[in-house]
Amino acid sequence: MAAQPQTYLTEEDYLQQEAQAEYRSEYFRGEVFMMAGGTPNHNRIKENASGEIHALLKKRKSCRSYSSDQRVYIPANGLYTYPDLVVVCGPNRYAEKDKNTLTNPTLIVEVLSESTAAYDRGTKFRLYRDLPSLQEYVLLNSLAIGAEVFRRTPDDHWLLADEAYALTGSLYLQSLEASLALADLYEGTDEVPEISVSSKS
Repeated sequence: MAAQPQTYLTEEDYLQQEAQAEYRSEYFRGEVFMMAGGTPNHNRIKENASGEIHALLKKRKSCRSYSSDQRVYIPANGLYTYPDLVVVCGPNRYAEKDKNTLTNPTLIVEVLSESTAAYDRGTKFRLYRDLPSLQEYVLLNSLAIGAEVFRRTPDDHWLLADEAYALTGSLYLQSLEASLALADLYEGTDEVPEISVSSKS
């Protein structure tokens, strides 16, 4: 998701610049990273996930979903970023320096692409785990049929809790007490292949 860093900025400089910027950027410890645009399949999967989760939340009035224009801040490590999809259950909490930036996601969804998969699975996931509110992290693959949900355990560890690699499969989200059908998540995409479990990595 992030590209090459720009010149060092303070948080205040970044927030001021971002308020006027045409394109979104991440911020981490003084460096600003332009965020790459998504492919048609990436965007279709993201929109499908947003629609499906929004429909689920009609039954859970205490939870709300937000699209990829919603910025999230992680106080413990200083990352400002824009997840593909965020769900907050309970009252929203905001960054001290910007009252439009959320700090308490319950669920985060990222759609993997060729350029972002390693970051979303690795460094970004480690940074997300510093959010005490975060209960589940969902990865949806835009290059092949595949979905995974990582879940925080009561003793503050993270486990791969569910996965599916066929359009007949589904993904259970404990934080929402509901399942997402992969056929719905991949509806309208172009030639996204199924892969065997042995080759999913």
